[in-house]
Amino acid sequence: MKILSITFFLILFLLFPRAGAAQEQIVRISFVGDIMVAGLPGDLIIKGRDPFTAFADFFKSGDINMGNLETSVASGGKPLNKPYVFRAAPAVVPVLKRYFHAMSLANNHSGDYGQGALKETFHNLKKGGLSYFGAGYNLNEAHTPLIIERKGFRIALLGYNEFFPRQFEAGANMPGVAWSSEDEQVVADIKRTIKQDNPDIVITYMHWGWEDEPLPCERQKMMARKMIDAGATVVIGSHPHVLQTVEYYNGGLIVYSLGNFVFDEYDDDAGRTGWLLRLNFDRKGLLNWDTIVSYIDPKTGFPYPKLDMKSPCGNRQSYEIASCTAGKPLKE
Repeated sequence: MKILSITFFLILFLLFPRAGAAQEQIVRISFVGDIMVAGLPGDLIIKGRDPFTAFADFFKSGDINMGNLETSVASGGKPLNKPYVFRAAPAVVPVLKRYFHAMSLANNHSGDYGQGALKETFHNLKKGGLSYFGAGYNLNEAHTPLIIERKGFRIALLGYNEFFPRQFEAGANMPGVAWSSEDEQVVADIKRTIKQDNPDIVITYMHWGWEDEPLPCERQKMMARKMIDAGATVVIGSHPHVLQTVEYYNGGLIVYSLGNFVFDEYDDDAGRTGWLLRLNFDRKGLLNWDTIVSYIDPKTGFPYPKLDMKSPCGNRQSYEIASCTAGKPLKE
């Protein structure tokens, strides 16, 4: 009888784990900044090179990896009349898919070759199994969050661009990107996402700010705080092509710019330096986070980790921005 009782309770334990077990689960979400796989980096990919090899171990440790895809991915289309236009070959998609789970298309280059090339970008990414957000075949789709589920967590991702040309903006029946200058729309998107999709984590990825500026402008700070107040867990930015500051606000984390990650257009250290941001969440929210410094080789446009360089990190115990090297707190 005693043996039967022990067996019975053992079966119950296996079928119904401890209530606290779910709290022990941690999901890691990693972000990088601008990924421009046209030009020289794209040519090298076509020749068999891999721009992400040096960061392979870091990406392998992420449950979800994302970045800003700073180009269209198409064979067709005509370049628009603007200073810089980017179009990557569809052959880059398998290389991106090897490391990333989703890409933000909310930027000022995804429409460089017109609406036809943008729709081809959607098709090529879907065909290659790579999700995207921040753009779509119409306004509603562009403002619809990408929902990813990992380890029992529901993560909602919204992407917005607010750098010209505004002609890239999606319309009611027109493909394009989600535009963020209508603050009320962004706030409404976040609140609707929380109500309808019931996510555990809401992250907005912004394409904003002034190029080459190491500090966020007042517009960025105001908009970031509005998004946190609306319910965003973390706000992340790109576009300035340099790193910008990090701050906590009202329980949320704001990383104003991750800088460049893959790019061949910059000849200064600021333009070649970026961060890989790693966010670790448990059931209580953001547990801790860190950044890994990346530096672009000007001969290839490919990034390499600089493991000896200080970069921001933090955890919810201190609620302060600290300095780390490769994720390890420094002793000053």
